[in-house]
Amino acid sequence: MRDCRVQLTIVFILGLCCGAAAAPDQADKIVILKSARTMTLLNGGKVLKTYKVALGSVPIGPKRVEGDHKTPEGNYIIDAKNQHSQFHLSLHISYPSAADQQRARAMGARPGGAIMIHGLAMPFAYLGPLHRQTDWTDGCIAVTNAEIEEIWKLVSVGTRVEIRP
Repeated sequence: MRDCRVQLTIVFILGLCCGAAAAPDQADKIVILKSARTMTLLNGGKVLKTYKVALGSVPIGPKRVEGDHKTPEGNYIIDAKNQHSQFHLSLHISYPSAADQQRARAMGARPGGAIMIHGLAMPFAYLGPLHRQTDWTDGCIAVTNAEIEEIWKLVSVGTRVEIRP
């Protein structure tokens, strides 16, 4: 009995020190490739699922300042989940980073924020995949409502996000 408790204690301590890996069916990284309009969920480098997306209405180039309608580029994390989002469900991306903030300040502007992966607002939910015919967000990454429901289950707060040109 004592040996069992010692082993459980060691496993618990190792889990705390080393951090738990994402479950095999959970994403540990999201890669968004703006030029291809794709978002891929990965676990341990293995592709779980790839989605077609709509981006900010000015899709080329990284987000620099508030109101530029660009989707950021760089490395971030999912830092919050909002099940009461006006866009069905949303996963908040940790933009702006310290570098993003510094760059905007140097331009005499604010970097903006509220960058999310989200579904469609209820009045437009009927569009489904047709929403991807144009880039329409203010800098977010948009998917269908059915897709965000699936993504919601696969992505946890703390998941890494890489947004590439």
